[in-house]
Amino acid sequence: MSTAPHVPAPPQGPGVYPPFPAPPVEGKGKRIGWALGIGAGVVLLVCGGGVAAVIGLGTSMSGALKEQARVVVADYLDAVRDRQYDQAYQMLCEQAQEDETAAEFRGRVAELDPIASYRLGDLDLINMTVPVDATYTDGETAQLEAYLGQDLDTGAFEVCEVGE
Repeated sequence: MSTAPHVPAPPQGPGVYPPFPAPPVEGKGKRIGWALGIGAGVVLLVCGGGVAAVIGLGTSMSGALKEQARVVVADYLDAVRDRQYDQAYQMLCEQAQEDETAAEFRGRVAELDPIASYRLGDLDLINMTVPVDATYTDGETAQLEAYLGQDLDTGAFEVCEVGE
């Protein structure tokens, strides 16, 4: 039997260092708290920024759609007011043009009381309508609705009907 040399244990007492340092115990909870707080702050900034971007994009798109609808309805009403019936007919949606020929449209619109002025409201995206406060040449007023459709090729708004 061979005997291995015996290595004595390190002596106990002051000035003796262990073979590896022990992890610090003081402030451990504080460091974990700071780490969790900073992590939560970063997550909040990233998610909050994303939400703000989505809200901003939605507001911008809504404003653009409202403006496009107002321009389309104004152009249509101006063409009818100026008795440019062929131009107004070309602004109608496909369904309206299928329901009525250009000649029928001209005859029907020419018999209506002419609109002297109008004021447009905001686009209702649910019903695809724009309210119109119309004043006729005889001074009477009416609340009209311009019903809109969308061109399937271009995505642009088109007037389908203006009525009470």
